[in-house]
Amino acid sequence: MLAYTRAAVVIVIACYALNLIRSIEAKAYLPVVLWHGMGDNCCNPESMGRVVDLIQALLPGTFVHSIRVGENVKEDHDAGFFGQIHSQVEYVCDQLQAIPELAGGFNAIGFSQGGLFFRAYVEQCNRPPVRRLITFGSPHGGVADIPNCMNPNDLTCRLMRSAVRYGVYSSYVQHRVVQAQYYKDPRNRQVYLERNVFLPRLNNELPTKNSTYSDHLSGLDLFAMVRFTEDTMVKPSETAWFWTYNADWGLVPLEEQDLYRGDWLGLQKLGARLQFLECPGQHMEISNAFLEDQIIWPYLAFENPPATVLTGATNDTARSARGRLIHQS
Repeated sequence: MLAYTRAAVVIVIACYALNLIRSIEAKAYLPVVLWHGMGDNCCNPESMGRVVDLIQALLPGTFVHSIRVGENVKEDHDAGFFGQIHSQVEYVCDQLQAIPELAGGFNAIGFSQGGLFFRAYVEQCNRPPVRRLITFGSPHGGVADIPNCMNPNDLTCRLMRSAVRYGVYSSYVQHRVVQAQYYKDPRNRQVYLERNVFLPRLNNELPTKNSTYSDHLSGLDLFAMVRFTEDTMVKPSETAWFWTYNADWGLVPLEEQDLYRGDWLGLQKLGARLQFLECPGQHMEISNAFLEDQIIWPYLAFENPPATVLTGATNDTARSARGRLIHQS
C-alpha cells in the first residue's frame, strides 16, 4: 500500500512538473519593434543589436524587429539626417504591415529621435497597433538647438549641420533636413507654427486639430517617456517629457502647456498610463541593468524579474555595463 502511495505521489509530481514546463514553453511575449536614432542604424551590433540580444535572452522566443529605412544600412543611416519624417513614417507603416508576426500588435521602443518617429507612427498610422510605447530621450517638445555630431568623422552629420545654416525654417531645409523638422525656436513661436513642416502638426498645435492623433495616442496601453539625467545633446533635456522653453528660456512643464490642458494629444486621457522615468547618465547612455530592471521586466514581460536568472546575459558584469548607443538624437 505504501509503495502504491509513493508511486501515485511521484506520478502527480511528474504531471505537475510537465504541465509547468509546458506552460513556460507556451508563454508568449508580445513582439517588440525598435527604432534607432540619429547617427545609428538598424543593425549595429553595439547598439540595436545589443538591445535585441538582451530582450531575447531574458524573454526567450520574443520576436524583435529593428526598423530600417531604406534598402541597406547606409541608406538607413543617412535617412536619420536627410529626408521628410512624414514620408519615413509612411515607409515604416508599410514595412510593419508586411510582417505577419506583428499583425496582433507589438510593443515599441524608440531611441532619441526614433521615439519621436514612433509617436508619429502611432498618431498617423498605427497599423499594426502599438500596445506599449517607450521612448528614450526623444524630442517630443522639440529642440531649441540642432544636435551636434557625436562622431566628428560622420560626413552625413556634418552636411546636415551645414545645410541648417542655410536657414532652419527655409522651405529648402524643412523639406530635406530631419533635425530641422523638430526644431522649435522659443523666441519665435509664430514662425515655428507657420514654417515647421512636421512638429506643429504632430503635436496638434495648429488651429485645426486632428482628432485621430489624440484617439490613437490615448488608446495606448502605456506611454513611458525616459529622460536622461545628464543629457546635453537635446536641449532642453526635459523635451523627453514634452517640456519646452518659453520666450524667456524658462522651462514649461507639460502640465502647464495648452497641449496638455486642452488634451490636444490625449495625454490627459492616458492618466496613469502616461509615465515619466529618468535614466542616469548622458544621452543614450543606457546600462543593461536599466534596460532589464526598468524596461524589459515591467513593460515587456509585465512581471517582476525571476529570483534566479538562468541566462549569462544578466551576469553582474553585463548588468553593470553602461553601453552608449551610437545615435545621438
